[in-house]
Amino acid sequence: QVQLVESGGGLVQFGGSLRLSCAASGRTFSSYNLGWFRQAPGKEREFVAVISGSGGATYYAGSVKGRFTISRDNAKNTVSLQMNSLKPEDTAVYYCNANRRILGRLYDYWGQGTQVTVSS
Repeated sequence: QVQLVESGGGLVQFGGSLRLSCAASGRTFSSYNLGWFRQAPGKEREFVAVISGSGGATYYAGSVKGRFTISRDNAKNTVSLQMNSLKPEDTAVYYCNANRRILGRLYDYWGQGTQVTVSS
């Protein structure tokens, strides 16, 4: 079982920056891929970024590539999302996700979300 708690959301102007953090509890933290997803009003939840257990591999949605950076600290059980050059279309609730597969079974955990609002 993994529990995730996000923080760092807020209101920022167009072109500004925010850093989201997600603190995780539970054992074997480094065994989980960690990701960020977001959901804007009236839209489905969408993928933003993911980082592998070791932190050696990352992958981004095309809409955020070059502006957002995902990182993790396995010693502190945290994952962060540095968001630069923010746009109004980045406005959404951002969710932290932890997932791993064991013998074909997916273990998937979500945080409660943190609101990010970008004003134009």
